[in-house]
Parts: sequence; structure tokens; C-alpha cells
Amino acid sequence: MTTIEERSGRTPQGPPRYQALSMLVLMGRDRLRMMTLAADRYGDAARLPVGHKKLYFFNHPDHAKHVLADNSANYEKGIGLVHARRALGDGLLTSEGELWRKQRKVIQPAFQNRRLAQYAGVIGEETALLVERLSARIGGPPVDVLEELTTLTLGVLGRTLLDAELNGFHGVGGSFAAVQDQAMFELETLSAVPHWIPLPRQRRFRRARRHLQQVVDELVTGRGRDVDGRDDVLSRLIVSTRLENDPRVARQRLRDELVTLLLAGHETTASTLGWSLHLLDRHPEIRQRVREEAVTVLGDRLPGYEDLHRLRYTGMVVEEAIRLYPPVWLLPRKALEDDEIGGYHVPAGADILISPYTLHRHPRFWDDPERFDPDRFDPSRSTERPRYAYIPFGAGPRFCVGNNLGMMEATLVLAMLLRDVRLAGVPGRPVVPEPMLSLRVRGGLPMTVRKVD
Repeated sequence: MTTIEERSGRTPQGPPRYQALSMLVLMGRDRLRMMTLAADRYGDAARLPVGHKKLYFFNHPDHAKHVLADNSANYEKGIGLVHARRALGDGLLTSEGELWRKQRKVIQPAFQNRRLAQYAGVIGEETALLVERLSARIGGPPVDVLEELTTLTLGVLGRTLLDAELNGFHGVGGSFAAVQDQAMFELETLSAVPHWIPLPRQRRFRRARRHLQQVVDELVTGRGRDVDGRDDVLSRLIVSTRLENDPRVARQRLRDELVTLLLAGHETTASTLGWSLHLLDRHPEIRQRVREEAVTVLGDRLPGYEDLHRLRYTGMVVEEAIRLYPPVWLLPRKALEDDEIGGYHVPAGADILISPYTLHRHPRFWDDPERFDPDRFDPSRSTERPRYAYIPFGAGPRFCVGNNLGMMEATLVLAMLLRDVRLAGVPGRPVVPEPMLSLRVRGGLPMTVRKVD
């Protein structure tokens, strides 16, 4: 007698069931290593026993295309993002179905090309302030560049999407770190630890969540009722939530959406810039090429939107940085109904893992994949690569709405920084990725500030 799995397709290979506990421990200690080992040992598909779950890991562009685009209606947000819902609520990152479509429709106009042209000037002004702060530290002790980049990206986010100043809100970065720490703890324990247990991290999370809710409440209060005719995201969200019948639902939805926007709007770009600066510090010949392009294109002025296409090599550097260290390192999904992916049977309810981190290192689609080589994004070298071999912003209907703004911000900021200051890593200080909701640098990124050559 044949089973459903045998009739529908093969079952991916993977570790034996008795390793479920050790796999759970590995997921808690080193999630990137778990993904990398699965790709190395089992190829493009693996079934991983983790605790009481079986995770289906797929690592081929065709698999990503099927799950994220072609049959996306059969998949909702999965492990990790489900656990983040306690931290972030039902914002754009974690919501599903009609609520997600409504949220996307509200926020989409803020990312149109005509808006990006206006945002470029803000990015230049905020970066000039960052250069001023860094220049004051030339010759001094190391600066946590990641902290400075977070201040920058929060400033840009506030002035572009929210039409508000965020620099007056202190401790936002620390609160988001506590929120992400809790989300990953929920993932590592598969939500088995009751929320009422007063663990230190749970207490930190509750304080952080209260702080972030206070921040967004102050933003909303500060805007008041002056929203008619305004087209920034904050005003649009206030107007859209007024349509809710229950005021409590409206208030919570507004909080959820703003907290998610604050996190996604600054964290990923700050991480991208941090990894870019680290990689350029390790590759002085590439760093010099970026600086020469910035000097040639910008001279000594602030950048504008029209400069973006002329900073071609700088953009390639950013693309290569997010190939190696994609800010969204994992795209988890959950199958609603039985499916077949690449000839493998996937049962309804299965947790699916698509990892841009491993997909971007697939040796079949990337030559010498661990090497930092921005020239691989030269259009003349990129024509044969499958579209879904490179998905730093996701794919399909849930493709990141802010991808163009994030790329523009990272490119313009990187050009200005390399033109005006020299940032050098601290010798002997390891730079280690930390896979949280985004792929951060663990423990910050201390660098010394020097004059440019």
C-alpha cells in the first residue's frame, strides 16, 4: 500500500529523528550554521527535525520561485515571523490576508519614484550630519559605527516617511534589540516558555514594548488631527485606522503598523551599510574605487536623485554586500495545503524555510561564492543567473515595498562616507553575523575614524 507522500512525490533527506533535540540546540546557538550545514549535506532540499517540528528547507531558485511567487497563495508567514507577532503585533511584516493587502495599499504610495527623488535630499543632509559627528572623532578611540548608522537611518525614516523628527526619541535602538531578542527566543524555544515567567529577557521585552508604544503614541499625538491633505505614511495610517469600528482595534492596529515600520525602515539599511563598510575595510582596492567614483560624481556637494545611476559601482558594492549578508536572511513560510516543491512532497501545515543567505552562496549559481566581488553585478556578467538566485528583498507579492528606497539610501550614504572619512576596523576584533529578524553585526561595529587618504 502506497502512502500519500509516495504518490505525491519524494520526501527530502535529512538528519534522523533522534537528532531533533540537538538540532533545536543548534538553531538556538547558530542558525546560519544550521542552514549552511543543511545545504552542504543534503543539497537543495532537506527535512530537518527541530524539537517537535519538521522543517522543510529548500535552497534552489526554482523552489524559491514556487513558494514565494508562483504558488504564494498556498503559503503564509511561518516560523520565526509567527513568533515575532507577539513582539510586533499585526504590522505589515507579520500580518496576513486582507489585513496585509489593506496595509500594503496604504503604505505603497510613499515609495513611488517621484517620492524617491524628494527623499534623496534628506538622505544627503542626514549623512552630512553623520560625517560631521564622525569627523569630530578623527584620531580618537573607536566609534560604534553601527550605532551611528542607526541614528542616521532613523533620522532619514522620520523625515521621509513620517514627516517627523525621531532623533528626540532616545533608546529606540535598544528597545528594538530587546524586541528582536525576544522574537528569536520564541523561535528557539518554539514558544514553549510561558510568557508569565519573569525571565530577565522577558522583562526587558515588556519594558521595550511599552517604550516603543509610547514612542508611536507620541508621534500620533504630535500629529493631532492635522492629517487631512497630508500624504506621509503617518498621516495615511491615522486616516486608514479611523475606519475601524472599534477604537481599541484602531489604536492597536496603528501601534502595530508604526512599530513595524520603525523597525523595518531603519534596521535593514543600517545593517546593509555596516556590512558594506566592514567589507570595504577588508578590501582596500575596492574601497578606493568607490571613493574615486564618489569624488568624480559628487565633487564636494550633496548627492541628488539624479546621481544614483552615475554611482554605478557603489551600487554594485551594495548589491554584493547584501548578497553575502542579506538583511532578510530567512523567509519562513507555512503550507496551507499539500504541495509539491521540486518533486518533493510537502504536507499541509509544514514549515518551509527559504534562506537568501544560503541561496546567495549556492555554488551552482555563484562563482567563488564566499568572495567579495562587486563586479559580479556588472550587467554583462549577470545575464545568465536565474532571477530567484538573488532575493535580498524577498520575492512575489510580499516583495519588500521599501527596496528602492533602501538601495538608494545605502548607495548615497556609502558614497558620501567614503568620500569624506576613512573608517578602519579594530585589529583582532571579530565581526560576526547575528541572525535576528535581520542579519546584524553582533555586538556592534567599532571602527576608528581617520582622515581620507
